[in-house]
Amino acid sequence: MNEIRVWRLWLGAKVANQLRNPKHDERGDIVQTVILTALFAAAAIAIAAIIITKFTNKANTIPTG
Repeated sequence: MNEIRVWRLWLGAKVANQLRNPKHDERGDIVQTVILTALFAAAAIAIAAIIITKFTNKANTIPTG
């Protein structure tokens, strides 16, 4: 029974220490995520614009009649 108490106290102290001092600070990660998302969105808009322009040009060259 004493061994279980020791393990329980040790585990409780370990969890409390992890909650007080996290090893990985994620405060700067959101900036990188936002920048990458904005770049991908801009690239998607540019690609869509190119495709729409090519489609429109091709549609305008089709003889209708």
